[in-house]
Amino acid sequence: MYELVKTLAALLLSPLPLVVMFLMMGLAIGWLGWRRLGGTIAGGAVLLLLLASWSPVADRWLGPMEARYPAVDQWLAGEEIRAVVVLGAAWQPDRPWPITSQLNTSSALRLMEGVRLWRQQPEVVLAVTGASRRASDQPVAHGYAEAAREFGVPRERLLVLDTPTDTGQEAQAVREVLGEGTSLLLVTSASHMPRAMAHFQAVGLAPIAAPTHYLAHRGDPDTLAYWVPSSENLRKSERALYETLGMIATRWEW
Repeated sequence: MYELVKTLAALLLSPLPLVVMFLMMGLAIGWLGWRRLGGTIAGGAVLLLLLASWSPVADRWLGPMEARYPAVDQWLAGEEIRAVVVLGAAWQPDRPWPITSQLNTSSALRLMEGVRLWRQQPEVVLAVTGASRRASDQPVAHGYAEAAREFGVPRERLLVLDTPTDTGQEAQAVREVLGEGTSLLLVTSASHMPRAMAHFQAVGLAPIAAPTHYLAHRGDPDTLAYWVPSSENLRKSERALYETLGMIATRWEW
């Protein structure tokens, strides 16, 4: 039941569905005779959509999440790191595309960063995680492993954890295999990193954040496009809200 509630919340409590719900509510209230109230709600919904799609708002909301942990350029001297752990995202294994295209943008960038860091210390393990929420689909960890092998990672250096379906389960799976207190480089999207670090620390691991897949602050304020609302900025706001709700949800997961 908790998983169902979490999935529904993620689908409904995002900017576009919220705007549509408030817009429909406003129109319905106006149709019932309370035109001023209905118009105010509908107008507020449109304003919310414009703000969520506007780069200054989306970047200011998402940017602090992505900046909480600095990127890792080189391995930290003196750290006894046993593994590079790449968290799962999405992929489409049924498409007739090369493996690099079957992984979505987030997955591809996470794996690319994980392999880059692993190459600096190839004696450690590269752990790839992630199952599918549908039993009929192959786990994304398998896609990661296939792509990693094509990038030159030996099979014996790969640790494939293909049963976790969320970040909390990924943290638990890594602890079960590597042991409590293990120091590791944790690779995931920059916006997801605060929540991922919280989960991995909660199960007794010693993660070092290695964020990638940055979305905020890519636009140039000196261009007109930066000041025009866009679907790209709406996705940033959606990501920020999703991670905010995810952090709130962790209070019921530990």
